[in-house]
Order: sequence, then C-alpha cells, then structure tokens
Amino acid sequence: MKSTAPFMDVVDMIVEYGGGALDECYQCGTCSSVCPWGDFRDFRLRQLIRLAQFGIEGYEGEDLWMCTTCGTCVDRCPRGVKTIDIVRSIRNIMGESGTLPPLLQSALSGLAGNGNPWAGDPDKRSAWAAEVGPHPHTAESEILLYTCCTHAYDPRNIKAQRSLVRLLEKAGVKWGSLGNQEKCCGDPAHKGGRADVFQSLRDQNTEQIVALGPKKIVVTSPHCLESFKKNYEGLKGFQVVHVAEFLRDLIREGRLKPEKPVKARVAYHDPCYLGRHNGIYDAPREVLKAIPGLELIELSRHHEDSLCCGGGGGRMWSDTPVAERFSVQRINDACALGAQSLATACPYCVLMLTDSLGTVGKQDALEVVDLGELLARAVGV
Repeated sequence: MKSTAPFMDVVDMIVEYGGGALDECYQCGTCSSVCPWGDFRDFRLRQLIRLAQFGIEGYEGEDLWMCTTCGTCVDRCPRGVKTIDIVRSIRNIMGESGTLPPLLQSALSGLAGNGNPWAGDPDKRSAWAAEVGPHPHTAESEILLYTCCTHAYDPRNIKAQRSLVRLLEKAGVKWGSLGNQEKCCGDPAHKGGRADVFQSLRDQNTEQIVALGPKKIVVTSPHCLESFKKNYEGLKGFQVVHVAEFLRDLIREGRLKPEKPVKARVAYHDPCYLGRHNGIYDAPREVLKAIPGLELIELSRHHEDSLCCGGGGGRMWSDTPVAERFSVQRINDACALGAQSLATACPYCVLMLTDSLGTVGKQDALEVVDLGELLARAVGV
C-alpha cells in the first residue's frame, strides 16, 4: 500500500474499515504458526499485522491476498484477535485504489455488474431449476431456498443443487425462491476488498427478503450462512439455517427416509465457514450416519482442525501452483485412508476438491460428492 499518509492516518483507515482488533495483537506469532500455509510456503500473518500496526507500506505483494480467511488463526489466538477483520480491512483499502489481483478483480467486477462472480447471465440465474419449474416464494412457503451463485452457475454444483431439490420435493417441503432476482450474498466482495459492492448487495438482498417475510431461510453455502447471520443487520430477526441442518431435521422428522444402502467408505471434509466459523460439525455427520451401508471415517485433520480447501477469502479466483493447493492434500489424505468418497457441504469445497481430484489423476480411486447427493442416493431420488 504505497501511502504517504501519516502513521495514524493509515491505522485509522484500517480501524474504520473494521480492523479495530489491530491494537489487540501483541505479536505472539500463534497466527503464523497455525496458518495452513505453513505446510506449503513461507507466509507470516504476524508480519502483515505488524506492518499494519506501524502504518508502514508493504502490501503490494501477494501476501495480503494469500489468506483464505479459514479462521484457524482466530480460533487459536490466545487473545481472540479477529485477524480476518484486519486482513479484510487492509484489502478494502487496497480495493479502494483498484489494487486487486487480476483474477479477483475480474470476479468482483462481474459481481458488481451481474450480481454473481461467475460471469453468469442474471436472466438465467434460476435455469438450474428448469426440471422443477419456477417456485416463487409465497405466504404458504415453508422455506425460502437461497441458492449460492456457485450452485446456480457451476456445472458440477448444479448437479448437487438438483439433487437437493429432488430431496425437498420428496419430503413434501413447500419451498420458494427469488428466481432470477436472486443475487450473490456478497461474501467474495466482503472478504476480497470491495466493501462497496458487498454493501450494495447486502442492501438489495435485505430489502427483497424482508419484503417476503419468509418463515425460514435455507442457504446452500456456508458463506451465505456467514453473511446472512453475521453481516446482514437487517436479517437479525430471521431464522437462517444451512441445508445440512435442514436435511438432518427432515430425517429426524421422518419426512426423508434413507432406506437404500449406499455401500461406500466416506470421509467428510469440514468446510471452514460451516465448521470453525459457525460451529456446525454434527449435522452433516448425522445425515451421513443415517445412510445405511455407509461407513463414515475421519480425515487426519477434522472438526476444528480441518484443513481449508483453499477457496475462501477470494482465493477461489487465484492461480495457485499445484504443489501449494490445500485441496490436493485433502485428496491425498482421503485416498491414503482408503476412502471411496470425499463428502462435503460447501460448493466452494466441492469445486476446489473436484478440480484437484482431476489434477492429481485420482478420479478412479475417489469421488468428490456433496452431502445431499449421497442422501439422494439413499432416498432413491
């Protein structure tokens, strides 16, 4: 951040953008020692924070953009310093000047213009649901289903989303959506340096949702869950749940009956924003345990210790060398444990893990599967 501003001006800018935790850090170095990047390359979050504390330039390199916002540092920090907020604040300062990594810049520009980071046609936002037709939310709707951009536009995740809808139909759930009026929750902009884009999307989405007054909002991505529950002040009075929790409840209530055996050895990957950020570990595992014939195993790093897929914090839009991809390590871990399937509950994770599965050429040994897809097999839809 090439700045001639006085020391306090730079620090004040960071605090203004939400990095108020800056002064709480006493440079113990825990964040650097627990950061998953430590297994792959030299990356020192402590140094980045120290530069910020002194208001010193030094953010022009790639280090500022390495953070996946996985939350491991926050979880382990002895003072509970919200290091992600500090990183996010510095990124917003850089974003104001247009200094963003090219791939991320392109994604966020599309987000601002089209309401999604995938260059998808807004008029085809709900095309994934063509087989069931329009489902506008009404007063009779049991839930408002909020579909992540990645589920709406990415071919691999569209398959998972369609499996979910078949499950909802089987369970007799009266669901509605925003159709083509649906937009991104704004998480990529919130974590990637474009606070202005996030705020615009937040305001538009809040206005639409409040006007509908849904009984319950079911989100398909942990990133949407994080946004709606923690960063949307206007939705504080609404119940927001992740689809893994909703599917668990449908099984408990007997509305979904997984009776067909799925004979597979399945490892579950905890998404950062479902697990560490929101404490949801049991719901997806309860769904998997309800499937007859399925053997659930744990990866070497799981629950609070889970290794990030590498796609959060805007890293989805980066060109990471194969040797430095967290997702490759997850694939290798699953294969070493003899897993036949690697299940997860996040579209970013599905995308990152699927890509790495192909990169290392292990498609014949392992499949990457969404939680709902396994349940759909057991329910027979």
